[in-house]
Amino acid sequence: MFITFEGPEGAGKTTAIGMISNQLRDRGESVVVTREPGSGELGAKIREILLHGNGMPPESELFLFLADRANHVATVILPALDRREIVLCDRYADSTLVYQSLVRGLDEDFVRHANRFATGDLQPELTFLLDIDPVVGLARLKSKDRMDREPIEFHQKVRDGFLALAMAEPDRWRVLDASMSSELIVAAFFDWYDNERAGQRAFEFSS
Repeated sequence: MFITFEGPEGAGKTTAIGMISNQLRDRGESVVVTREPGSGELGAKIREILLHGNGMPPESELFLFLADRANHVATVILPALDRREIVLCDRYADSTLVYQSLVRGLDEDFVRHANRFATGDLQPELTFLLDIDPVVGLARLKSKDRMDREPIEFHQKVRDGFLALAMAEPDRWRVLDASMSSELIVAAFFDWYDNERAGQRAFEFSS
């Protein structure tokens, strides 16, 4: 099972994923927690350039994210899925579509095609959008990287972009109010997860 978490800066994705993964492991599930950019040795180097380096053209930013994603899928996500583990990923291809296309202005069709190439068309089964007012989200941050330091108008466009993707593909996306407590966000996740598991068991029993 491959589940991604998206949202504006300061939405609390990392905290929520940590709590969810702990509860899943308490239930006996095998879980891999990962993130983009930054998984593995190559990913860590790319993350340092992207988030802590100097400014760069949007095209360079795009290809660095894609290089990280291709490596991430091949070396972390697919092996975990082959082992039938649950993969919880902090950001994935939707972030690139929002940040580099809908906000930075790169051609959307090209970005979508490039994402499919980098991922081998691997899609998450579900994407949770932790939605929050950018002013509130940014105020939560104790330190800010290159992306965080973009003007508030940039971050508002990011939020609008994620909401637009969620509206366009409601079967895959679940929108959660990230101003809620982390406990309520985790409870909302398990409402979905338990229903999903119950449906699978019912199908297996009937077949």
